[in-house]
Amino acid sequence: MAIDVLGGVGFSSDELEGFSKLDPANAFGTQFEGDARAASRFFAAGQALIERLPPRPSRSPSEQAAAEALHAHLRATRRAFLRRHAAEVYSTLTDGRRRFVRVEELVYRAAEVVPGLAPTRQQVTAERQHPQKDKEGYEVDQGVFLSYVLSDPLAGGHLVHAMLRPRPESLDLLAEFQSKGRLDVGTTTVERRGRVGYVLHGNPRFLNAEDDSTTPSLEIATDLVLLDPAIEVGVMRGKVVDHPRYAGRRVFNAGINLTHLYHGQISLVDFFVVRDMGYLHKMYRGLSGAEFWPNEIETTDEKPWIAAVEAFAIGGGCQLLLAMDHVLAERSSYFNLPARKEGIIPGVSNMRLWRFVGDRAARQAILFERQFAADSDAGRLICDRVVADGEMDAALDDTITALLGSGVVSAAGNRKSMRIGQEPLDLFRQYMAIYCREEAYCHYSPQLIANLEKNWNAAARTP
Repeated sequence: MAIDVLGGVGFSSDELEGFSKLDPANAFGTQFEGDARAASRFFAAGQALIERLPPRPSRSPSEQAAAEALHAHLRATRRAFLRRHAAEVYSTLTDGRRRFVRVEELVYRAAEVVPGLAPTRQQVTAERQHPQKDKEGYEVDQGVFLSYVLSDPLAGGHLVHAMLRPRPESLDLLAEFQSKGRLDVGTTTVERRGRVGYVLHGNPRFLNAEDDSTTPSLEIATDLVLLDPAIEVGVMRGKVVDHPRYAGRRVFNAGINLTHLYHGQISLVDFFVVRDMGYLHKMYRGLSGAEFWPNEIETTDEKPWIAAVEAFAIGGGCQLLLAMDHVLAERSSYFNLPARKEGIIPGVSNMRLWRFVGDRAARQAILFERQFAADSDAGRLICDRVVADGEMDAALDDTITALLGSGVVSAAGNRKSMRIGQEPLDLFRQYMAIYCREEAYCHYSPQLIANLEKNWNAAARTP
């Protein structure tokens, strides 16, 4: 770290020298407990310096440069610690991998076991009171931590398995769902109609965009469809929205709620990571078993999924289509991944989209905003059947009848067999290791704010 960057913002040379001497990065060895204590002392000293600076919106350019230098130095030491001890931290947090701990809880347990390695729940809660541009960026350290855990084959494989387990809330609601055949979970509705389970996604004020509130409700609904033995196939569809332009129409999915993102209401872990390792991955791969055997081939309990796209599948909506077994789309609908204009990484699409449309078209979509009309040659590589506007109900009935009429006994085996060559579990684990780190930095990039203000007029919108 360049000490001179910190010299003009109120820190004495003695305390800066003392802080530098505490850095244990070059002395880390093989002793986890000793390295953890030394790292935590250094993290605490660095955090104390950051907290002596004014809040981010009130900082001068030199004060902000000092804060960024401190964060960078602390993160370099966190990386040095995690290179050696990520697997040991994970083992400690999960009782030697005997317990399955979801990522939402894991990141906060890490802050307790090695103080300063990741932010506390209180730090992240306090950050949420600010617009994205005014946050300190503590969540970045959650992404870095998860990246190193997922980079370890054993720890990362165990975590992927943990995120494919049913949520506790889902198990609590299963009996009620089986009895009633319909539940409202937040703005998501899950219904059983005969042998079909419907996940109806809703967020009507925001054209069925996704945010922190929809992620758990969509995962619970997905769990219930997969858990109910009376259901043989799942269907995902959007609810009717109240937007004047689409009033009275169903809309499939408008992607991430960009207004919430701009105003600091989208969580790195609770939204980005949980979404892709949770309900979307469960639709693609199913639910994992009660035990983790690292060398065992996939044994997930899964069912085929159908998507019914009306109006559009934007961003995260398009990501969902890449996990489906069959996609119906209205003739006037379209799909896109406007990640460049938003300044984010479009979930697992970078790993999956090219398998549908080819490498060139995938790069055009992700890097240059290419849009796919459903009723086009490229669009038909993403959807299986184009349906006349207003005729989705009949088309769905026909598709479901055809699928169930020939039986779905072999569906799980065929899905697994196709995935072996396309996306084995270990490939997903490696991708998520990169994604957690890179999305963390994107989430707190000044370019994200600039993009949202330029392309979304986000500053003028009310969350």
